[in-house]
Amino acid sequence: MFRECGRRYGEVMDIETIAGPARIHLDTATDPAFLLVLTHGAGGGVDSSDLLAVRSLARDLGGVVARVLQPYRVAGGRAPGSATRQDAAWLDVITALRERVGDVPLIQGGRSNGARVVCRTAAGAGATGVICLAYPLHPPGKPEKSRADELRAARPTAEAVVLNGDRDPFGIPDATDAALVHVLSGETHALKKAGPEIVAVLEPWLRRWSGQH
Repeated sequence: MFRECGRRYGEVMDIETIAGPARIHLDTATDPAFLLVLTHGAGGGVDSSDLLAVRSLARDLGGVVARVLQPYRVAGGRAPGSATRQDAAWLDVITALRERVGDVPLIQGGRSNGARVVCRTAAGAGATGVICLAYPLHPPGKPEKSRADELRAARPTAEAVVLNGDRDPFGIPDATDAALVHVLSGETHALKKAGPEIVAVLEPWLRRWSGQH
């Protein structure tokens, strides 16, 4: 199921999914405390500053970190397409990664559209935690089209942490929609300068799974 592609930030490989190959940037650990799987927004990639900040934190805490470029982006597309197909492909990735890493706690994380994916699939994947960066609560200017139900879908198995900018046109989830909703002052949907604050908020939360109390 894995096909190695070269090296960048650790191992880089493809995982075959129902929607085509997903590209995985994998940082391994000798005795992993947890597995953190991160993904991008609709037209983005796995090197955004917020994702890299979370990646660095998780590595420091002894986690295996997999940053997933989803199949539609590997194929050159910018729109995710069917949510059902996107979620099925994500679960294919999770299955392959868990087979490789072993029986450790699974934490899923994503920014924007990726945050929707990790919430929708949390129960199916058996995730214990979910990290949502710039969760897109609704389309810009259309608060009546709320996606709060997707965020709440993580609740049966996973504790969700949300970090959104106070200038995000996609809105900010309500405090009751997740275990923690942290608002980043002055930040837009891009969260370009929020890395240090994201790390400060997530560090005690992630540390619970690291064994570094």
